[in-house]
Amino acid sequence: DQDDTVVRRRLRQKMEFISESVADAVEPSDAQLQEFLAGNALKFATSDRVSLQQVFLSPDRRGDALRADAAKVLLALQSAQAPTDPAAAGDPTLLPPAVALASVPDLEAAFGPSFTQRVPALPVGQWSGPVESEFGLHLVRVDERIAGTTPSLEDIRPTVLREWQARQREQQSQAALAALRDKYDVQVEGPAARLFADEDDNDGA
Repeated sequence: DQDDTVVRRRLRQKMEFISESVADAVEPSDAQLQEFLAGNALKFATSDRVSLQQVFLSPDRRGDALRADAAKVLLALQSAQAPTDPAAAGDPTLLPPAVALASVPDLEAAFGPSFTQRVPALPVGQWSGPVESEFGLHLVRVDERIAGTTPSLEDIRPTVLREWQARQREQQSQAALAALRDKYDVQVEGPAARLFADEDDNDGA
């Protein structure tokens, strides 16, 4: 029980279990959960979502004419002179020609960060661009944009409760460890002792 690593690990796990069980036994009120939700709104907020169509123009296929071609295709799309299928106005690609109510992470996974960063500034209901991505140029029509919101506590109470309990367990565990440390005088020996001595000098300064 003094130098056995396995025994010491099991003792630590038992202490952590006892500490966490104390935290789990506390049932928060709706007021506490509402306060937690308000204080961590970004954690629970839904992502902005967007529906869009895109026409891809390949730099490998078009070379130096890429941007000039993009301007011509954009004009055709805006004047409804493009093919019935907008994607046919561009170059073949494995990228999706359209996405419906995609979140920011979804867009970034499909088109990359540089494309995704430009989308919020694009107008709704008209072809615009070109928008550059890691793959090439895109002409984009945003059909719908829904701003992210923070759901009400009623809608996501189980999720808020789970996160609140996790925070309580963490705080309870830290408090228990701090109480245990206060009972001991910790001395660091060997080469590492100088590091802690330097920290003590800095604290004193």
